[in-house]
Amino acid sequence: MSKNPPSSKLGRSAISGLALAHVGISHVGHKARQLTRKDDAKITAQDQHEAELGRILFRALNQLKGTALKLSQMLSMETDFLPVGIRRELAKGCYQVTPLNRALVHKVFSREFGQAPEQVFAQFDAVSFAAASLGQVHHASLADGTQLAVKIQYPGIAASISSDIRMLRGLLHTMALGSDLIPRRELVDRIMSELEHKLAEELDYGHEAAQLRWFAERVRLPGIVIPAVLTSHSSQRILSMQRLDGLHLDEWLATGPDQATRDHYGQLLFDWFWHSVCELGRLHADPHPGNFLFMADRQLGVLDFGCTKSISHGFCASMAKAWHGLLDGKLTKSFAPVRLAYIELGLIRPELSLQDFETQLLPAAAALIDWQLQPFTMRRFDFRHKTAYPAPDTSHGKTLVRLAQTYHEDMPYFDRAYMGMMHMLKKIGAVVDTGNPWLNPELFRPALTQVA
Repeated sequence: MSKNPPSSKLGRSAISGLALAHVGISHVGHKARQLTRKDDAKITAQDQHEAELGRILFRALNQLKGTALKLSQMLSMETDFLPVGIRRELAKGCYQVTPLNRALVHKVFSREFGQAPEQVFAQFDAVSFAAASLGQVHHASLADGTQLAVKIQYPGIAASISSDIRMLRGLLHTMALGSDLIPRRELVDRIMSELEHKLAEELDYGHEAAQLRWFAERVRLPGIVIPAVLTSHSSQRILSMQRLDGLHLDEWLATGPDQATRDHYGQLLFDWFWHSVCELGRLHADPHPGNFLFMADRQLGVLDFGCTKSISHGFCASMAKAWHGLLDGKLTKSFAPVRLAYIELGLIRPELSLQDFETQLLPAAAALIDWQLQPFTMRRFDFRHKTAYPAPDTSHGKTLVRLAQTYHEDMPYFDRAYMGMMHMLKKIGAVVDTGNPWLNPELFRPALTQVA
């Protein structure tokens, strides 16, 4: 059992203060050493400095556990917000969990239902089969044999949201003083406010139950399965759901599925994403592979609806304009429509001239744009050939921070879920029809090479 995280305001503040001191010392030493380095050595040193900042930040969040560790996971996926050296360290939070012992499980049930779990269910497995930063999941069953998955929130975890957000905001503001790759203060504040809101939603299991019911009532995509909620056995901190039988991605791949089966599930995953964005107007915004089950009868189970996001029609329309304009611009050498779409999305200021947009911003973002649009350069794409996510370029990162304004509120969730889908499809090695019915057909170029 790992050491319990500090729960008092004083204890958590002490961890934050120590981290701030370490950040300041790291900044001072880095700046002093940079004065004597040659240009080529400065780039390497900058990367090492960012990694050190990431380690300082992660150590603090990992000591605090709970919501702080969840924030580490969430920030590690914000590809347009933090430098890769920091995100790489924060990603370690995806593999850190705090097990909840039997006594604490009973404490949660006693508070929520006034009974022990063995009294609430006909059978309850005291050992969890899945755990994460905010809670863990147990198997249970009812007297009629109904099999359930019961999600239990760690006690007291919601009380630390505001203080952990304030601590993280302060750390990022301090880091920004020594790195021009950290965004402006107002953007940091906006990101923190959004994370606080989404984290509060994830800790409200009543909200997650409502999202599960919302999707289950509206999804009409054959092959997608959403677990049903057992309302009578759920509360704000306990969520009882239909147990879905299937394999997670790595387990399923270990069975050696043939190419046709890989293509089938890859198409399901791809269609589920665009069906959610363009038809439902609401996104399952947690792209972790553990939230999908490869089930019998060629079905795909979707789990964990704690993080969802409504996606506006205006955002979809502007994204389609941007992507269409980027693909078309490769042929016409004119990106005026893309600039207008970026203004609509709030990515750039209207004062940014077309010349600066084409000669400065687009070259800085070219690698990421090519990665995003690669599957749409042909109607049927083989994800075994999907390129790796582009490595960051320090000079390009500085250009983007300087020229970019902010972003549309839907964009971080779209980007995170899209990137998660791309990585899963590559791992599956699926060949997918990317010319789906939910996107503007003009986005695709039928004259380009087809994948056999």
